[in-house]
Amino acid sequence: MKLLIKNAKVITPYEILNNRNVIVEDGKIVDVTSDEVSSESFLEVIDAKSNYLSPGFIDIHNHGNSGYDFMDANFEAFDEISKFHLKNGVTSYLLTTITSKHEDLINVLNTGSAYIESSMRYSNMVGIYLEGPYFSKEKKGAQPEKYLKNPTIEEIDEFIKASRNHLTVVSIAPEMENSLDAIRYLNEKGIKVAMGHTNSTYDIAKKAIDAGASIATHLYNGMRTFSHREPGIIGASLTDERVRCEIIADMIHIHKAAIELAIDVKGFDSIILISDAMMAAGKLDGEYTLGGQDVSVKEGKAVLKDGTIAGSTLTLNKAVYNLVNHLGIKLNDAVRMASLSSARAIGIGDKKGSIEIGKDADMIIFDEKLNILNTIVNGEIRYYKDI
Repeated sequence: MKLLIKNAKVITPYEILNNRNVIVEDGKIVDVTSDEVSSESFLEVIDAKSNYLSPGFIDIHNHGNSGYDFMDANFEAFDEISKFHLKNGVTSYLLTTITSKHEDLINVLNTGSAYIESSMRYSNMVGIYLEGPYFSKEKKGAQPEKYLKNPTIEEIDEFIKASRNHLTVVSIAPEMENSLDAIRYLNEKGIKVAMGHTNSTYDIAKKAIDAGASIATHLYNGMRTFSHREPGIIGASLTDERVRCEIIADMIHIHKAAIELAIDVKGFDSIILISDAMMAAGKLDGEYTLGGQDVSVKEGKAVLKDGTIAGSTLTLNKAVYNLVNHLGIKLNDAVRMASLSSARAIGIGDKKGSIEIGKDADMIIFDEKLNILNTIVNGEIRYYKDI
């Protein structure tokens, strides 16, 4: 199928190109041009009417939305979550788990892998992010404590087998017994390792990075606090160029000055915008669950009964909007942190994350307020609002 998107402001990682036409064929971007292009030979034509054309957002860390949780482990839930992603500009995402009993994790890995291998009609699930159960009790956050444990190679092998090699990221607290061996093993298997829900010291975090850890799970949250005498995992993650840092930019999880600090130290290419959204995203305030725990949502803030923050109700278009409007980040830089940085972090930057010739035609059109007008996945228009 041939698709023409005309009269667009094309957002690249480093600049915005006005009055551009983008040609898509067989699911790939084949040209980005300022030349006049005749519409006659195209099956479908979108007039962007000078709105922004951006790479689709990639949410590598999200637990659900629309009243559904990935731990529901069924195609209906996955479809509804994927539909919501389309409406909010996410063209690719990782199914993210929460600490649970072994059998439930095996079940969601099996079901998620089958979904990845199916003919997905909405946003694309491109892998699985195992968040838990290898976490510290001291920094568990909303992770159910009764299922926390030390990693073993035997269990990791079971998870890899159940995922049919779709396991993309595993988050681990580096100070847990056997963690460094597990990190090395996962790295050898080509699986990205994140450091999360951890009370790790600076020195232990550096050992984890040396072993192959490359992502900091929701930086600042679920971590030992930074001290000038013991910088901890935050200090190690910020100062080591081998680490990319996830940020939840909902203006609830992190003070804007802490976001600015992370961006100033790491640079746009090493910050990954994530939603960490739970099932209440897209729903009204009320009572929900996360990992079998009761969660109350009020004014968009999700908390357990003890007041612990329990995921978010954030969407990535809102995260980009927040960085632009609350921190003064340039639009193309904010978009990069929600697309190309994310793609590179999980090893798909050669195919996704930017509008370049030869890459997958995963793109979105949005207006000045980051309202999503069109979502295109694999060159197909999968979400459309009148422009």
